[in-house]
Amino acid sequence: MLSDGTLHSHIESLRWIEDGTGDVGDTSRSLMVDWVERGGYAYTFDDSGDKPRLVVRTSAAGTKYVQTQADGIWKDNLLALPRF
Repeated sequence: MLSDGTLHSHIESLRWIEDGTGDVGDTSRSLMVDWVERGGYAYTFDDSGDKPRLVVRTSAAGTKYVQTQADGIWKDNLLALPRF
């Protein structure tokens, strides 16, 4: 069991690249959640080249996290990305 009371693994930080500048950084899950909730737009690439956007979800235990959604379908693309 994890510290938030869930039985699921979760991402603690996300590495990102800003499109316009090429800047790279790492952000905690909670800061990314806050940024997306304030209107920030983030996405990843999936296997077919689409760009599913990150949206904030809330677990049954009340923990907020980001997950990708494309065409109304929730995906776990973030868990499939390489770990740094």
